[in-house]
Amino acid sequence: MTFTIPLVARGNVDAWTAALSTAMPEARIVPFADTTEAERASAVVAIAANPDPAELAQLPNLVWVQSLWAGVERMVAELPRGLTVVRLVDPQLAETMAEAVLAFTLYLFREVPHYRRAQEARRWDPLLLRLPDEMPVGILGLGNLGRAAARRLMAQGFPVLGWNRTSRPMEGVETFWGADGLDAMLERTKVAVVLLPLTPETRGLVDAAALARLPEGASLINFARGPIVDTGALIAALDTGRLSHAVLDVFDEEPLPAESPLWSHPGITVLPHVSAPTHRATAAAIVATNIRAFRESGTIPEAVDRTRGY
Repeated sequence: MTFTIPLVARGNVDAWTAALSTAMPEARIVPFADTTEAERASAVVAIAANPDPAELAQLPNLVWVQSLWAGVERMVAELPRGLTVVRLVDPQLAETMAEAVLAFTLYLFREVPHYRRAQEARRWDPLLLRLPDEMPVGILGLGNLGRAAARRLMAQGFPVLGWNRTSRPMEGVETFWGADGLDAMLERTKVAVVLLPLTPETRGLVDAAALARLPEGASLINFARGPIVDTGALIAALDTGRLSHAVLDVFDEEPLPAESPLWSHPGITVLPHVSAPTHRATAAAIVATNIRAFRESGTIPEAVDRTRGY
């Protein structure tokens, strides 16, 4: 028997509706605006991507919400605390992020920003070759994404350090935790990679003091959320030469406004939030598995911990 699942999202949802319908042919995936009053009343699970809380409020019998994104800080902030939210945990997302971390670590390791500036100045300026073991990479956040990135980096010969809010050992990675551990890791890090969720504890975590702990000439990659890094402090560290370069894929405001100084800063590479986009087919398959398990046994996947924010 076909059942209806509301898809609550802002913007065009046609592509997601098609992908989810392919993954769950037994269900009728319907954008919220197209649901009937009876379908809204009967819905116990909804699929959401950047949802309007007012629309979710019109589903009175909702038990849980399956997010289509890994990042859920906006949903956690906007939705009622009693509503169970399940974030997307997609192994493909982790591998895509690991690929991006490796790609842009190599970009920094092989001095691509330097050679780009040299080309623009028509200057022949070769640098001495470094070896991977001379450039320790420090990963802030050893969750699924961080651990996948660490494995890719270690396979290429980079020493990997890892920091987490609490102790989270990983084979081959020297791990640190807590405030003192973050300082100790940063002091030994040549490339700092931010892969943390945005929570009240991580907002502004990479501030002027944290950036000052990095060795002279270190670099930063932020593939997590913009507000984790203090943008003003980052620009100041680049302007003074303490940091050599920053690769930014996430920002305080997205899309990045045309008037932002980040676009033209010679020490910054700007990316349009593309380090690890959700792959519709693999995400839809995971959502389908989660919803089938719920319908068969009442099992709800591991939910977001509202006290942690992820």
